[in-house]
Amino acid sequence: MKLPIFTLRGFKRPHEIVENGFGKLEREVMDVAWQRGEVSVRDVYSTFEARIAYTTLMTTLHRLYRKGVLDRRKLGRAFLYSPRVSHAEFEQGIAQDLISGLLDRAGGGVEPVLACIVDALSEHDRAFLYALDRLVREKKREQRRKP
Repeated sequence: MKLPIFTLRGFKRPHEIVENGFGKLEREVMDVAWQRGEVSVRDVYSTFEARIAYTTLMTTLHRLYRKGVLDRRKLGRAFLYSPRVSHAEFEQGIAQDLISGLLDRAGGGVEPVLACIVDALSEHDRAFLYALDRLVREKKREQRRKP
């Protein structure tokens, strides 16, 4: 059964939360960091082809460092920044947090939440449903092997 998609007043959809966690420039800078692995302000500045002020990019990298998504090390007078997690790990962490939150709030049991996940997978692409089945079987085998 397909349920209507709606947004409760005052609540945001998950992709909006992620997008709002980073500003547009922060997302673009993170994309550069994920592509290159380690970047200096000068590297990012050259990628943006001087469309953004050098000091703005320096502030943005520092802000991302303070948010805990970038590591940094000093090299001479400059800092080199590197992502603390890969883009895939970042997205997986968001998904895990979202699903954990849903399951934690499932006062009536987890079956309604799981049913929604299965419905969403099957409506999106049948192959996703088969992938879920395979992953569940693998996890069951893994659990049986544990003492």
